[in-house]
Amino acid sequence: MLHSCRRLRVLTWHVHGNYLYYLSQAPHDFFLVTKPGNPPGYAGANGSLPWGDNVHEVGIDDVASRDFDVVLYQHRQHWEHDRENVLSAAQRRLPRVYIEHDPPMENPYQQWHWVDDPGTLLVHVTHFNQLMWDCGATPTRVIEHGVVVPEGVRYSGERECGIVVVNHLAQRGRRLGADVFTQMRSQVPLDLVGMDAQSCCGIGEIGNMELAAFIARYRFFFNPIRWTSLGLAVVEAMTIGMPVVGIATTELSTVIRNGENGFIHTSNQALCDSMHMLLRDPSLARVLGANARRTALERFHIDRFVQDWHDTLTQVTA
Repeated sequence: MLHSCRRLRVLTWHVHGNYLYYLSQAPHDFFLVTKPGNPPGYAGANGSLPWGDNVHEVGIDDVASRDFDVVLYQHRQHWEHDRENVLSAAQRRLPRVYIEHDPPMENPYQQWHWVDDPGTLLVHVTHFNQLMWDCGATPTRVIEHGVVVPEGVRYSGERECGIVVVNHLAQRGRRLGADVFTQMRSQVPLDLVGMDAQSCCGIGEIGNMELAAFIARYRFFFNPIRWTSLGLAVVEAMTIGMPVVGIATTELSTVIRNGENGFIHTSNQALCDSMHMLLRDPSLARVLGANARRTALERFHIDRFVQDWHDTLTQVTA
């Protein structure tokens, strides 16, 4: 069904590597805007991810002379600057989609979204984000995450410790739960991985394709983040069969069910108690992890994600 339609030429940018990799599982050609030196937002198909042959790079100075079917924006800089200064006039008239990866950062319930355009489809990655943003007359849609984990990687949980996966936790502070992590680590054994994890006495960065196998040995996944979209690392952990403990805010509160596939709460003490319970009872952790995997496969399967994006791209270009 997916491959019976015309392959579309999608112009986009490298903003979130793992998300872009999952998006590129759709049966279309993705052209990534690059700059010399591959600065953030213009990185192209680099890094450790196994990009397919449907992912291409196009230098920023060559964009205006190329033919595309749809433009897929993923960052405010690209919408406000590149749309006006990089794209040709004809390309600005192409069908356009904007992926909003985050909830509003300035005001949790009154922030107006800068894509104020009835002719652009604004795609939110969670229903919570769609609820919180004021998108005015811009049409919106929700496409929930879909993930792929390496074949054969499954939760084992023999390590009596929790794992936290956050990039630049020290730099990003309270929103990402740096203080929660510090407090919890004084009471529960926790390891931290991610970019610059060493600033919080963590292990460091683990490669994209090695991360699932690395965390699979830990007893549980702890998510200390107060305000974010649903993290891909959480969904990936669930997909390998790992129980999740986290703060009961944003979309995570609709994913984790207490005592079934993990534990969520707004009380740090309750979270601490749940983590200690999992450390004492590995059999409980295995049961919750199996349920977490079932949840992930039902809600965040890559096939559903690819179908949703295929439908969206073909509809906006029809």
